[in-house]
Amino acid sequence: MDFKTLPSGRFTLKDVSVPACLLGREGDLIRTDIGIDGDVIAAPGGETVDMKGAMVLPSFTDMHTHLDKGHIWPRSPNPDGTFDGALSTVRADHAIWTAEDVSARMEFSLKCAYAHGTRQVRTHIDSLDGQYQRSWPVVVEMREKWAGKVDLQAVSLMSCDRFGTDGEFAALAEVVEEAGGVLGLVTYPIPDLPRILTGFFEMAGKMGLSVDFHTDETMDPGSETLRMIAEAVIETGYDLPVVVGHCCSVSTQEESRAFDTLDLVARAGLNAVSLPMCNQYLQDRTPGRTPRRRGVTLVHEMKDRGINVSFASDNTRDPFYAYGDLDMVEVMREATRIAHLDHSGTNWVKAFTSNPAQACDFMAPDLSPGASADLTIFKARTWTELFSRPQSDRIVLRDGTAIDRTLPDYAELDHLMRTS
Repeated sequence: MDFKTLPSGRFTLKDVSVPACLLGREGDLIRTDIGIDGDVIAAPGGETVDMKGAMVLPSFTDMHTHLDKGHIWPRSPNPDGTFDGALSTVRADHAIWTAEDVSARMEFSLKCAYAHGTRQVRTHIDSLDGQYQRSWPVVVEMREKWAGKVDLQAVSLMSCDRFGTDGEFAALAEVVEEAGGVLGLVTYPIPDLPRILTGFFEMAGKMGLSVDFHTDETMDPGSETLRMIAEAVIETGYDLPVVVGHCCSVSTQEESRAFDTLDLVARAGLNAVSLPMCNQYLQDRTPGRTPRRRGVTLVHEMKDRGINVSFASDNTRDPFYAYGDLDMVEVMREATRIAHLDHSGTNWVKAFTSNPAQACDFMAPDLSPGASADLTIFKARTWTELFSRPQSDRIVLRDGTAIDRTLPDYAELDHLMRTS
């Protein structure tokens, strides 16, 4: 199956495998026909192409990435693979984050995401110590440049101890508002956090900004900022979308306490996103010791409570995660293995498509007639076939036409990797 063999205009993909949940039906994978008429999905008609059970999925949404950090590993590798090693290495690398540097690496990352079949991306943007003044104009430029290919959202990234209603944080919030972005915060247990969260939600609410948190990215069971965020949402009445990412520590707490926190999260209507690849890389890492814990949050228990759960790429080839390519198929494969998504229901595919779109207020992926024909086609006919190979021969359709899936060459970034 080669994209050059697919017709144009009106045609039918006959006998494809599609997750029933994406068609509003019961069951797992079902065999059906999908018609395409120009740039939209339509009733079957026109030339017929026998797909022999090839799987078809809608375009992906990658709702938690770090495009501004991406691909700095060659010049700034993590010295020991730890979270602290990553944090200090990235902060040192900030010294050479010019607009040109950030732009080139973001462009490279978006090329990868597009080639792999991702249509919508949310990225966090390091914003402390004036970096927002250099990076946020690049975000606006990239969003305009990639419009029609990848819809791009951006979240400010700053730690909770930097929050304030004036000074740098207030100036950053104005930049975020002007850019149509999302207000972000990294939370960790500090004595004043409840007051900070109240002020943060009040600021976001007055400015009409949705919010996105890095939450409890640690295996310390004493870190309970997820609980504090849920309580603050309930107490303040903040009613715009709230995303909480990572939420690792809840997986290490006593079940009664953890489940009580998840009940609060459900009541507050929070959207959770798990980052399994990065968390496997960083969490429970001690030199000379085999890791015991997986680092992922309680996704099954969240889903059972009606919490909107998603998965995403997180970091790509930077000190927080040395690998990755912004490929949501890889995220699906690894999340399935790490979090045991198999044998646990038939609609987990939504956690990589419709759930993140809902959390970020992106356009929902749709396979019904009249929707944009943005599809990814795989030779795989079953989940085990899909997850057993990298699917490097997949076909990505945009507006009904197969795109060129050539990935950018790493050599394109060589000029940025000189450290002196």
